[in-house]
Amino acid sequence: MASLSEQLQEIRSQAEVCLYSGGTVVEVRAGVMAMANLPLPPCSKYRHIAAENMIIENSFGSNRKETLASLQRLSTALNILEKYGCNLTNPNRPKYWRTVKHNNPVFRATVDAIQGGRAVLCLYGYSNQQPDGLSFPDDVMEPDVGQVATITLEVMSLRMELDMLIKEAHPHPEFYERIIPTLRHKDVGLNTDAVVYPSSSSSSSSSSSSSGYREGQAKSLSFPKESSHGPSLSSAHQSHRSIQASTSLCSTKHPENCTICGIFPVSVLCPTCVQWLCSECDRLYHSYPERANHHRTAVTSSKSRKTHSSSSWRCLHCTKVNTIQDVLCEVCERPRLASASSAADESQPATITEWQCRSCTVVNAASSILCEVCERPRLATRPPVTPTHPPVTPPRPPAPVLGMPGDPDSQWVCQFCTYVNYSPATVCEMCDLARPEPAPLPAKLRPPSPVRRVPALPIKPKNPPPEDPDARRQRLMKEEGLKLIQLIRDGEKKGVSPEEVYTGMRVAGDTSILPWEWLKAELPLLLDQICVLAASSSVDSATNKATTEHTNGPCECPTEDAGKEVSPGEKGGVVQLSRAEAKQAWLTAGGDTERAARQALRDRHAKVKELCSLGFDDESRCHEVLKQSGGEVRGALALLQRPLLEPFHQRMWCDKPEPPIDIHYPDKQRICRRLLAVYDLPSWGRCELALSLLLERNAPYSLEDVVQAVRESHDREFIKRVLAKECPICLSVFPHNKMQSLTSCQCSVCCGCFQQHFTIAVRDKHIRDMVCPVCWEPDINDPEHLNSYFSTLDIQLRECLEPEVYELFHNKLTEQALIKDPKFLWCSHCSYGFIYDGDQLKVTCFQCRNSFCAQCKKPWESQHAGLSCEQYQSWKRENDPEYQRQGLAGYLRDNGITCPNCRFQYALSKGGCMHFCCSQCRYQFCSGCNNPFHTTCAVDQCSVSGLHAHHPRDCLFYLRDWEPGRLQALLQNNGVAFNTEPPPGTQTGLCGVLEQKDEGGQQSDSACGAQTQPGHAGLCEKHYREYLVSLINGHSIDPAPLFNANELILACRRYQVDDTRGDREDDFTFYSRLLEKLMDEVPLGDKVPRKK
Repeated sequence: MASLSEQLQEIRSQAEVCLYSGGTVVEVRAGVMAMANLPLPPCSKYRHIAAENMIIENSFGSNRKETLASLQRLSTALNILEKYGCNLTNPNRPKYWRTVKHNNPVFRATVDAIQGGRAVLCLYGYSNQQPDGLSFPDDVMEPDVGQVATITLEVMSLRMELDMLIKEAHPHPEFYERIIPTLRHKDVGLNTDAVVYPSSSSSSSSSSSSSGYREGQAKSLSFPKESSHGPSLSSAHQSHRSIQASTSLCSTKHPENCTICGIFPVSVLCPTCVQWLCSECDRLYHSYPERANHHRTAVTSSKSRKTHSSSSWRCLHCTKVNTIQDVLCEVCERPRLASASSAADESQPATITEWQCRSCTVVNAASSILCEVCERPRLATRPPVTPTHPPVTPPRPPAPVLGMPGDPDSQWVCQFCTYVNYSPATVCEMCDLARPEPAPLPAKLRPPSPVRRVPALPIKPKNPPPEDPDARRQRLMKEEGLKLIQLIRDGEKKGVSPEEVYTGMRVAGDTSILPWEWLKAELPLLLDQICVLAASSSVDSATNKATTEHTNGPCECPTEDAGKEVSPGEKGGVVQLSRAEAKQAWLTAGGDTERAARQALRDRHAKVKELCSLGFDDESRCHEVLKQSGGEVRGALALLQRPLLEPFHQRMWCDKPEPPIDIHYPDKQRICRRLLAVYDLPSWGRCELALSLLLERNAPYSLEDVVQAVRESHDREFIKRVLAKECPICLSVFPHNKMQSLTSCQCSVCCGCFQQHFTIAVRDKHIRDMVCPVCWEPDINDPEHLNSYFSTLDIQLRECLEPEVYELFHNKLTEQALIKDPKFLWCSHCSYGFIYDGDQLKVTCFQCRNSFCAQCKKPWESQHAGLSCEQYQSWKRENDPEYQRQGLAGYLRDNGITCPNCRFQYALSKGGCMHFCCSQCRYQFCSGCNNPFHTTCAVDQCSVSGLHAHHPRDCLFYLRDWEPGRLQALLQNNGVAFNTEPPPGTQTGLCGVLEQKDEGGQQSDSACGAQTQPGHAGLCEKHYREYLVSLINGHSIDPAPLFNANELILACRRYQVDDTRGDREDDFTFYSRLLEKLMDEVPLGDKVPRKK
């Protein structure tokens, strides 16, 4: 059986081969796992990296938990080092593999934060120290892959062992417990009463004492019971235990912070309790009576020593000690601030090899221009001058001498650290960098000075240090890059692309010739040369291919394939390139002419193959159009498609109309494509749906109707309902788009019925009759509804009515608007309406040229001049025989009906039906009180439906039911005279009052013709009551005092007057109170005609 060393060597060899020869991740991991599981100590297992030293130097802590946390940070750093090694062994290495930058935050926080990290990088090959990091030497072109694989394998194995150790899965932890003693015991928590008891053999020798202490510590950290050991320990035993514990503790590295609070630094050591305590925890912990007699030893904190001044810093907030690379505290995450100690250090003599950053207070090397942590520049500061070291600069003479430090011409400022230096020094005294421009500043004009200027003292100048090769290479690259950028900018102004400028510079070689001038003179010749080379190459390749096919025989090349594979060269043609293709290939090839010709041929054949895949099999034609389009596939495709589109272009520009779509054409997809193109349907499925509807048997649909319906919906049943709407007037079926509807209702009629209905309404009816022919909505007695309704109706009628009918509709709308003007007048002779702006009573009609009174609307007579309308009526009753002969019938005619909407007067009586409709404006109102009749009531608590009006209590609507004697009594009670006998000369027997009668569906004005009654002044009883009510209304007499009990109660309920009867209220008091309340709360009608 092989030894462990032989097994280790075999495992290492296999794993290294897998690592740098492209083995799988599983194989590499298996080798690393096998190496980590070998039962060998780190010093024997790891031959190249100092694994044991790295573990000892990077493990710290007073217990197992803290030690494992420090090993976890070491494992993280090893993981980053492993990635550096894997990148070097990878054949596809990163672009910047040669250097490792110190300012990389990952590098600072991991690799640079442990001891031995940079040593591993040196083993990789990063042995050249740079100002900003590590790099491979300049003479090393490739890393030593075998060496890197060996180091990487050990790093991977060590990291895996640490991970298993942290997870408590290591098969042989005893090798690491020997190195790190704190790993030997498990953490059981902090027990403040813990005491370590040595074994019984510890009193024999110091070695056995030490071993007994460790065994006791590994077994338990708790007190035994007092009953088993007595009330206290002997002083000898206690002294022996203290000496033993102190010896053991002093031999190990003590923690930096208190073991109880973990925050403040250690100030005392208690060997009895085995605790490292700060001052506050020591005071509280040993205040317990049983621990008050413990002897403690004062310990000087490591933070007070200068050992950590350059590698660590203490947080001022939580006193946590952090590494120098950390900008933020690991515990409280607060930034590092400049402390008093740092300020004191600045006042002390400082060495010239380091400087402290003013931003993050980190100490950097003197050669660093930027801070390693915060990357901020170093501020200008004078070098510290101490009394023990006199300044190197020579003393300045009292008078300035040329070439001495006192002369301003001899000063120069370092561009890197801004320190002021003095000639003849060529290297900065602060950062040791060379002076970039040693030439002196421009001389300044000065006034003549009496001071004698003596020559400078001969000082031997220092030899400039040799320039770093890497810096020289970077400087040359920068100069060449700036020159190239300037040439590119100048070339863009000349219309030359950056690629052309760069390629022209490479090909021309002569830096005295500008690139664009060379391109203008030489590039056309080069492009022609590339075209000729490409043509000759294509001919040669075609000839060689034809010779090969002839040698092999015709049987190996089928006829059907031969026609597809033969290139233009085989057919006797030559591949002709355009200059654009040659130029693109020349730029791609970097200026190499032969390579550009080959590249152009490859690109041309690829483009021809792409065109052939699109269906264009004629390769010669493809070559031709590619040359015409400059090698652009899109342009060549347009040239190839142009002949195919010629029939379409001819049909588009032809004057003949587009042929209709034949739905019975056999190719259904062609019909769907035409539907999709012509009617712009949303999808192919909608086209198929429209075609299926048109192909249904006995389908009464037109193509346009179906397309319109399908565009709006995709539901077949819904579309059928939309295409089959029934007109409620003519009962015919029409599609939805050929139906008309008004905005005031939901009714729909066909366009023909809609046009016919409104044409008749405009020509033969009033404008208020222009409502829905189905439901006769809306009710346009309301002026607000009237305006909104006609504004939308005007838009609909503009499209369907004939021009003359639509003009007549507009004229009626104009008259309807003019009626509302208070200056509008109706002629009493011809019923012509117009606006009168004059202030005289006599008005002449513009239509019939007759005159009438503007106030009383009576025909004008000469006797009216100079008299008011009342005076004229009185004169007419007294002096006009014709008026006297008519008697009260003439009075009723003169006080006839006046429309409250348009103020048109009717010489008609008010008796009979009180519902009156104006023939001029179609306004429906009560002839007794002028209140409107409507179907939609605006009065609250109104339960009446249908056409109705609300009448006041003095309206003729209620008073016409009273007996004439009761009306006469009401007039007598108020002192109003009335007639009971007819005037002399009045016709008697029949009533001659004019009234409107309905005869055969036609309304006509004729005399009443009813028999007169005695005592009724020559009138029938109906018109005599109207006469008495006109007197009551003319004198504003309230009929309520003559109401009986039932009429009073009914009137109170009609006008919402509270008729509740009080307790112990008699009839007289109750009815008197109701009468008074009715007359106070409910006024008389405001529209009832009164006496003027």
